Amino acid sequence: MQSLEDIRQGVAKFAKEREWDQFHSPKNLSMALSVEVAELMEHFQWLTEEQSRDLDPDTLIEVAKELADVQVYVVRLADMLNIDLLRAVTTKMQENAQKYPADKVRGSAKKYNQY
Repeated sequence: MQSLEDIRQGVAKFAKEREWDQFHSPKNLSMALSVEVAELMEHFQWLTEEQSRDLDPDTLIEVAKELADVQVYVVRLADMLNIDLLRAVTTKMQENAQKYPADKVRGSAKKYNQY
């Protein structure tokens, strides 16, 4: 798969071949996404900041699998809601640029209403 559209089509085909569309409501997909994010977080749960940046190779493989699961559910949810994910990300990044101007927030983790 070379693009987000390839992923969307591949996941849709995968679900259709298994007759899973009936289970892929936005509610169910958002819940499944939450579960996958929790599984991702589990790999980092008791690590220090430094340890979280230097995962052993086996853990890194497992994290990659969880990230793939998250990506699949995000793409599938967007598809089921007819959301153009690339457009949504572009729009959101433009909004973030307005909320968080680099010259005001550089090096700070404060939320946009705290500076």
